[in-house]
Amino acid sequence: MSDNGFVYLTQDRLLELEKDMKEMKTNGRKDIAAKIAEARSHGDLSENAEYDAAKEEQLLFEMKIAKLESVLARVRLIESSQFENGAIHILSKVKIRNTKTMKEYSYYMVSPEEADFSAGKLAITSPIGKGLLGRKVGEIAKIQVPAGVQEFEILEINL
Repeated sequence: MSDNGFVYLTQDRLLELEKDMKEMKTNGRKDIAAKIAEARSHGDLSENAEYDAAKEEQLLFEMKIAKLESVLARVRLIESSQFENGAIHILSKVKIRNTKTMKEYSYYMVSPEEADFSAGKLAITSPIGKGLLGRKVGEIAKIQVPAGVQEFEILEINL
């Protein structure tokens, strides 16, 4: 959910990202500076692969910091109280059943920045996430996924 360039996050996720940023800017930068200093101490920099690797790591690390800063600058906090009850929306906890396999799944609907499929956090921008938005308990959602069209019955919606 990144319309208007905004990044929608929960308060908990915002705190995690701010903690990560602080760690990267302090200890992360110190660690990379130490690697560069160690590599520099090995002599001729023109033929020093360790120095080149450390500088490349520093460049990638600084790009990661810049990306995280960009995300944090565009954050808009969201709370479940902002949405109507009864329909699936961001921050809903849903239980669905595949009507063909009868297998049940539970997901927490989140922004793409918070998505973690292995933890049951489903991005609302994913094919299944998009197909579930706005649905209510008892409805059947026909969703186009890479493997074809799948049907899911909405079993529960919680905040």
